[in-house]
Amino acid sequence: MEKEIAGQHRGYFSLADIMYFAKKGCEAVAEDEVTQRFTSEELLSWNLLSRTNANFHRVSWQLTAVWVIGILIRYCLLVPFRIFLAFFSILLLVSATTVVGQFPNGRWVNYSHGCCYRENRPQKGGICVANHTSPLDVLILASDGCYSLVGQVHGGLLGLIQKSCMQTSQHVLFERSEMKDRHLVRKREHIADKAKLPILIFPEGTCINNTSVMMFKKGSFEVGGIIHPVAIKYDPRFGDAFWNSTKYSMMTYSFNVLTSWAIVCNVWYLPPMVKEEEEDAVHFANRVKAVIAARGGMSVLPWDGGLKRKKVKESFKEEQQKKYCQLVTENGFMGNGNVY
Repeated sequence: MEKEIAGQHRGYFSLADIMYFAKKGCEAVAEDEVTQRFTSEELLSWNLLSRTNANFHRVSWQLTAVWVIGILIRYCLLVPFRIFLAFFSILLLVSATTVVGQFPNGRWVNYSHGCCYRENRPQKGGICVANHTSPLDVLILASDGCYSLVGQVHGGLLGLIQKSCMQTSQHVLFERSEMKDRHLVRKREHIADKAKLPILIFPEGTCINNTSVMMFKKGSFEVGGIIHPVAIKYDPRFGDAFWNSTKYSMMTYSFNVLTSWAIVCNVWYLPPMVKEEEEDAVHFANRVKAVIAARGGMSVLPWDGGLKRKKVKESFKEEQQKKYCQLVTENGFMGNGNVY
């Protein structure tokens, strides 16, 4: 559309030039490209989950019968088994980490996973970055290797799991109010020790609904070292893995996952990347983000995922204002040099 404006009415103002701005305003009011990334992905067909769309099961009595059978299978067979397995796994995790934590430096844990190999799998002393959709991202990647996690300190059930994991390996946990410089120093100290596990970071800083990859925060790319990109793509036909933390608590989200058919995803370990000479952290982050999005079949958005909880930064507003001002000044000059 910008090209159309630039190509029309060059040298004088036309009333049609305002249609671009009117169109953008209407799109922002109706459905912008940012907030829809913080809601569950729309499916082309119904997957027999009642929370997907409550109207689909009323299409015919045959479909309603299949839906009821699906409820009985999920809630009467799958859910009880999964709840038992979840409690058993958490109990085993807490118990095992307490025992293993008594070994010096947790060496037993690191050695037990040392025989696993995958092409492009993150190595010690490196940084693994991935797109973020769900807390399950950590479990999926951890099933294929050990990582030192970088993330926010949580309470409740997540806090219990974090404390258990801290007993067997070194993680970089922080409070949102913690100074960024201190956080950066801790990451640099970690990757400087080549004997430590690779750091796992989700640079988006929040969960996105797996249809796009939003802005990667540059702090993870200022540390230096080798970056190991990982693309994670969930299959929404079997269940919704996206965690909308502004709407659902961890317990509610866990229940939704347990009542799904399954959580299916593809994981791609991409070739390692390093920052080029004279390349700043922002451009390096965008280059890594583009590679992850392309492999996972997701769109690339420049917006900050923090917009889920915060208002738009003034810098973003100024950037858009400058962009629109440039369009107006390029196409709105009359012959006398005035801008209308």
